[in-house]
Amino acid sequence: MTDREAAALLERLDEILILTHRRPDGDTIGCGAALCLALRQKGKTAWVLPNEDAHGLFAPYFEGVLAPADFTPRAVVAVDTASQGMLPGSAKVWQDQIDLCIDHHGSNEHYAKGTCVDPACAACGELLWRIFRLMNVEITPQIAMLLYMAIATDTGCFVYSNTTPETHRIAASLMETGFDAQWVNKRHFRQKSLKRMRIESRLVAEMELEQEGTLVFAYVTLALIDDIGASEQDLEDISSFIGLLEGVDNAVTVRELKPGECKLSLRTDGKTLNASDVCAHFGGGGHAAAAGCTIQGTPKEAKEAMLRAIEEVQRG
Repeated sequence: MTDREAAALLERLDEILILTHRRPDGDTIGCGAALCLALRQKGKTAWVLPNEDAHGLFAPYFEGVLAPADFTPRAVVAVDTASQGMLPGSAKVWQDQIDLCIDHHGSNEHYAKGTCVDPACAACGELLWRIFRLMNVEITPQIAMLLYMAIATDTGCFVYSNTTPETHRIAASLMETGFDAQWVNKRHFRQKSLKRMRIESRLVAEMELEQEGTLVFAYVTLALIDDIGASEQDLEDISSFIGLLEGVDNAVTVRELKPGECKLSLRTDGKTLNASDVCAHFGGGGHAAAAGCTIQGTPKEAKEAMLRAIEEVQRG
């Protein structure tokens, strides 16, 4: 589905419920809230389904948009959600009734009745910005802040390899509306809790280097989380941290979700190693430079399985 077709479909829909993905990040939350406000601007009834995985860092962006318990939609739209498996438990009841998915993951499984996906976008927020322009949505400071937050968080404040000239042009146009970009950037990139700093210290102390120091594995275990008393907010975007190590091209963060189950986040340069191809070995996916998957086993077993998959992809 093209941008224009997606815009036309949104113009026809009403009484809309918007879904975000589990363990939500800034892109899915920013897009969900921005789409809700844009649809309301067009005279439609729209709400965002409350996401039980969302933590306090994102609370300000949900103000006034969360669906009441008795809301029954006539249409359902998912944002930044590549597969049904990425939906939170609260959204499972709607997973077979999704009219439109707006996404930027090349691994999108086309589970919705209509799918608008562009992997060239650094964030789903970029694609949504284009759709809003086709719908003649007024980009108010509030909508602009939400889209900016979506794009900034998915590009690591515009430093990841997915950042393009178009990313900067869109961000600049959003900033021109006058919202407080400094507040957004400080909230997400310029402040850390003491617990977060202690987690990062442990990751550095316990990390393991492979492939002559170009590949690093870091472990966020249940024991580490318990020792520090960390919350989900303290762990936000932890997968981007270990890749800052000089000389590292590819970084894997192994997050123990429960005994015998680990979530792995792979960050690469996007050129010499395709992260999505690696994670596809385990039913996961994402982008060339950032992807994730779930592996059954202990953190060490998950590491060994991921290392084998990385080596297989490297061999072609």
